[in-house]
Amino acid sequence: MSQPIQLVILITTLPGRGREQIAAFERLAPIVRAEPGCLQYDLHQVSGEPDRFVLIERWSSKETLAAHDATPHMIEADAASPTFRAGPAEVIRLVAEPLA
Repeated sequence: MSQPIQLVILITTLPGRGREQIAAFERLAPIVRAEPGCLQYDLHQVSGEPDRFVLIERWSSKETLAAHDATPHMIEADAASPTFRAGPAEVIRLVAEPLA
């Protein structure tokens, strides 16, 4: 197995559609958090910006992340998100160890 994977995902919804992002996450989060290798799966709203979000994910390995990406619930969620998102999410993969 590989090292843990940490992701920061920046999400912007269409104007006034932030609640749809929250609702979609509320349905999805318990399923994802129960997946093997999921260490963290948390959505945060940007302060003062109801249509911007940051999703923080941590996975035990690149293999568990790849398995997560291929699950039917994630494929379905990815297909539905363009109905309320302003564009594709920006995925930032962090270096495993902090620099300081």
